[in-house]
Amino acid sequence: MKKLLVLGVGNILLTDDGVGVFAAQELMKDSWVDSVLIKDCGISTQDIFYSFNGITQIFVLDVVHAKGNPGSFYKFHEKDLITNKNQRLSLHDIDFIDSLNMAELLFGSRPKVQVFGVEPYDYTTWGIGLSSCLKSIFPRYVEHIRTEIHKWFEKS
Repeated sequence: MKKLLVLGVGNILLTDDGVGVFAAQELMKDSWVDSVLIKDCGISTQDIFYSFNGITQIFVLDVVHAKGNPGSFYKFHEKDLITNKNQRLSLHDIDFIDSLNMAELLFGSRPKVQVFGVEPYDYTTWGIGLSSCLKSIFPRYVEHIRTEIHKWFEKS
């Protein structure tokens, strides 16, 4: 059976850096079938590998620094994170790739990865909550992720 893990990544204490976590928290309010798991991993991407056992697909929700306009949406695959230095997740991506490698060593396989990112406006100011720029696009971002989850479910 195919399983999807939707993983909210980020630091909720640094304004827009928490967008992935806030999105995961919003998605947790919905009812999902057993093959769809939603988790908030915060900044513990290196410690999350144990959750990958039995997972076939991971959707990572996080900020992406791609030099676009704040609030821009991005979709990447794991290979994009490794080969293109211009398409990087936030500071969490190195630990996340390490976690995928550890899961493969431990469980004998690794899930496919897609990243659904947002260009931040402010990710350095201490404060819980999104900047007004990201607040304005947040509902569309969450709806975009819901749509992607449903598409994944229909394909599996």
